[in-house]
Amino acid sequence: MDAAPSNKTADSDLPLYITISSFLRLPRVTQLEDSETDVVISGVPFDLATSGRSGARFGPQGIRQASANLMWEGMRWPWDFCLADRLQAEDMGDLDFKHGEPQTLVDNLEAHALRIVKAGKNMLTFGGDHFITLPLLRAHAAMHGPVALIHFDAHTDNYSGGSLYDHGTVFYHAVEEGLVDCERSIQIGIRTTYEVDNHPFEVLDAAWVNDNGPHKVLEHIRQRVGDQKAYLSFDIDGLDPAYAPGTGTPVVAGVSIDCALKMIRGMVGINLIGMDLVEVAPAYDHAEITSLAAATVALEYLYVIAANK
Repeated sequence: MDAAPSNKTADSDLPLYITISSFLRLPRVTQLEDSETDVVISGVPFDLATSGRSGARFGPQGIRQASANLMWEGMRWPWDFCLADRLQAEDMGDLDFKHGEPQTLVDNLEAHALRIVKAGKNMLTFGGDHFITLPLLRAHAAMHGPVALIHFDAHTDNYSGGSLYDHGTVFYHAVEEGLVDCERSIQIGIRTTYEVDNHPFEVLDAAWVNDNGPHKVLEHIRQRVGDQKAYLSFDIDGLDPAYAPGTGTPVVAGVSIDCALKMIRGMVGINLIGMDLVEVAPAYDHAEITSLAAATVALEYLYVIAANK
């Protein structure tokens, strides 16, 4: 007997203008128990810790929306395999917290992340401003011990003069709390002032990256990180504003999206246990340039995790 016609439409068949509820229109997940997913994607629409222009709370929505443009290739260039053949990723939606009460964000995000990492899943998290990295690092360090940090940014975010709820003090507090292995950590694309003599991480500034290229950067990353478990934090303002104008604190003379993608792709073999992608503020953009760049970086991360399997 022929099956009855279905009135259900797969997300991948919907037009681009239909509201998207997940990254790449991947399946939604609510239960981690007995789940076979490899990577859990979460959104954290929080920007109360910004020191410049607000708007990163719309980052998860923007990244998911732009990701629809990346769905058409069964085998994405330049990879030689189809992502779905090697990796199962699911979107858990956005974190819930009380607006105006940053501590609820901290508590809820730590608990959310710890639940995921204890289940043996890799995390991919969309911010939100860069403050969200601190509770994420707390959860990963609680599970794995101090992690190597691979950090792309225009700013070191290691400043001690701000408050606890400040996207510029994230790695100052992370170091103070022993969440990261400073000897194994590296920052890439920096092009703002920092205290060089007392800085805890190796820094490859944007001028050096642009002069030497992604292959030299990868040599430094591999030498620095070694076989340590590594957490990747990608602030979209690490890119030059020509490629990512939609962000709260844009700084000129950054790296290109081509260079960034080559660096991400080159991390195959590095023991990456989680990633966040932060500071996308779509309101300062047009044509989804920044959101598309962010979605593409995130997709390359998924391919790296798949290749590592």
